[in-house]
Amino acid sequence: MKNYYNKILFAVIRIKGQAWDSDKPLRMQTGWDEHAAFMDKLVDDGIIVLGGPLEEPGSSMVIFDAAGEGEIRKILERDNWTKINLLEIDEIKKWTILLQGEK
Repeated sequence: MKNYYNKILFAVIRIKGQAWDSDKPLRMQTGWDEHAAFMDKLVDDGIIVLGGPLEEPGSSMVIFDAAGEGEIRKILERDNWTKINLLEIDEIKKWTILLQGEK
């Protein structure tokens, strides 16, 4: 695991947009395969450190290793789920890692 101790990352909370279909689970939403491929590429490129859904359906938290909020917004504008209004950004917070376990 990469050492993120004392590094500033960004915690991004995304929430369901107007197009979210509450009758469908996450992986059955429109454009899931394209969205998943986009997010996986960000992981492969080292931009996303962690990510996944939260308790509230249609909400998620993603930890970014990025230069700042502006860069994150530009990146997420390319996500098909942003383009079709399935997800929107609720908040972006700087997060400094002070504890990191070793596994």
